[in-house]
Amino acid sequence: MTVLDHPREVSVTEATQRGVAGIISDAEANDILVTRRNQPVAAIVSIQRIRRIERVLDDVRDLTLAMARAATDDGARISFDDVLAAYGLTRADLDDVEDEP
Repeated sequence: MTVLDHPREVSVTEATQRGVAGIISDAEANDILVTRRNQPVAAIVSIQRIRRIERVLDDVRDLTLAMARAATDDGARISFDDVLAAYGLTRADLDDVEDEP
């Protein structure tokens, strides 16, 4: 997958002529690659595309974290009660905490 799938290319001059409203309208349907002297200088994409990219990025971060944890796992486990004890708490102390409304 590439970030821009078959973008419509427009020159800076053409983008200026189309105006912001025209370019935004086009970007809602198709990615736009703005060029200057035939070199890409900007990309205009829909908010849906940005949200998809963010979801993929979140998934990659989660996968990376899971892989790092798996690679460094030494098998040691700590019980919940041991964690509580390290902070001077017990399960009874947790029962005394009121839930927020």
